[in-house]
Amino acid sequence: MACALLGGTVLAASGQTRVIAHRGYWNGVAGAQNSLASLREAARAGVYGSEFDVQLTKDSVAVVNHDDDIQGRVIAETTYPQLQQLRLKNGEVLPTLDAYLAAGKEQPGVQLILEIKPHKTAQEENTLVRLVVDRVKALGMERQVEYISFSLNVCRQLVAQTPSSSISYLRSDKAPKELYDWGINGIDYHYKVLEEQPEWIAEAHRWGMTVNAWTVNDDGHIRQLAEGQVDFITTDRPVDALSLLGGTPARRAANVTSAQ
Repeated sequence: MACALLGGTVLAASGQTRVIAHRGYWNGVAGAQNSLASLREAARAGVYGSEFDVQLTKDSVAVVNHDDDIQGRVIAETTYPQLQQLRLKNGEVLPTLDAYLAAGKEQPGVQLILEIKPHKTAQEENTLVRLVVDRVKALGMERQVEYISFSLNVCRQLVAQTPSSSISYLRSDKAPKELYDWGINGIDYHYKVLEEQPEWIAEAHRWGMTVNAWTVNDDGHIRQLAEGQVDFITTDRPVDALSLLGGTPARRAANVTSAQ
């Protein structure tokens, strides 16, 4: 991956650092994080991927939301019919995983970066992993969906159930080789960790692993990480990041299509 700095702008060839929209492209017309509209806007922007968060309700329905509560309701303690009465900031119903995957399947040019949230027990995590993987496989979306999690148990369950998938660990507390030995094929670490330990980028690449940095919103950090050869950045500013990294949305979309 070749990058160069010229006049404060990153100039890079095709195949360089790619952009992932954090919880979708929500800070434009979509108006709500993790909404179906934010997914569609991310796809329209031409990013590589759109990240979203999945967790279980009390009645074992997989829903898309970052926090473990919504409008004062703890998701794990509330049934989906109760949660269905609530609305996101843009008026949407809280999406189920099924609804989100269905919307994603209509946008084949964007990767779905599916974060499985940690749960209180390993049993709850294992139930959610099985539900998610089964649904992705049933829809024939294995190549479009990539997995991330802060839970090492979740990542290891994913390795067991969908070993050919992209699976990245988020907690930033393990050296790449340790994860590689468990079959996990990516690190998705906070950008400050990668800036402080750039040798982990090289180590991950040495073992054939991908490297993503989250959540990178500052121009300087975006430039530094691209120059440091991370494969992806996750950002709340996907359109700005695309421009900074030297690619127009249309060009990025073309790159993704050709890579699949």
